[in-house]
Amino acid sequence: PRDKAQVERPIPYIRDSFWRGRDYCGHTLEQLQAAAAAWSSEVAGRRACRPLAGAQPVKIFHAVEAGRLRPLPPGIFELAEWSTVTVHPDIHVRVGKTLYSIPWKHIGKQLHARVAGGKVQFFDGGELVKTHLFKMAGKQMDESDYPPGKIAFFQRTPAWCRRRAREVGPHCQALIDELLGENALYRLRAAQGVLGLGGKYDDVRLEAACRKALAVGDPTYKTVKGILAAGLEHDPIPPAAGDGGAGAFLHGPARLFALPGGRNDPAGHGDDDPDSGRQAVS
Repeated sequence: PRDKAQVERPIPYIRDSFWRGRDYCGHTLEQLQAAAAAWSSEVAGRRACRPLAGAQPVKIFHAVEAGRLRPLPPGIFELAEWSTVTVHPDIHVRVGKTLYSIPWKHIGKQLHARVAGGKVQFFDGGELVKTHLFKMAGKQMDESDYPPGKIAFFQRTPAWCRRRAREVGPHCQALIDELLGENALYRLRAAQGVLGLGGKYDDVRLEAACRKALAVGDPTYKTVKGILAAGLEHDPIPPAAGDGGAGAFLHGPARLFALPGGRNDPAGHGDDDPDSGRQAVS
């Protein structure tokens, strides 16, 4: 805002001195640029300029400004969009509608994000700390940005889970195989969680907990974790209750498929009931 007025102030003079009274129709861009350069040095630059105490701009330029100019950068100027972001505990920041991962050592810091040229760059005090390809929405994650422990977690593929389960024991192997039998990628975190319990407890207890979870018919991470947390992995497995002693109320096919008003109508509204010795009331 402070420079806008100074830039716009010469526009009326340029319009009246350079453009007015001249017809540049049919001229090429190169011809227009050459005419503008000649006008700048021979007319505008040699006028007495009141803001310069009557001095000619071209003389001030050569005496003060020319020696301070630097060459233009070799690349084309690139428009960029800047913003300030905070690195959250999950090592991600939000730029637009996308989450980008940042090296975990920068958790809690404020970074400057630059979006340009199909890339998103993140700077910490002028130092480039991360570059991602730009994405309109969703999530851009680099596993190397996580702490070493988390990186190991992401490397626990289904093949790793099955190999580790065999090391724990046959019941653990059976439970992991059942978890990863269908939709392996969807249920991978559950399998990783079960095997991760071996770090908090030990393989002997984990194997016993898997055996009990299989026996009760609930081979899930939540069940295995609950068994270990309660210390029940070595308790005897209760016998199967079956139907729990509830009486069965069964219908034969004659009653199950009876038609209303027919001989087998369970409500007794058939034509004749040979067992009762009486006729049904219509």
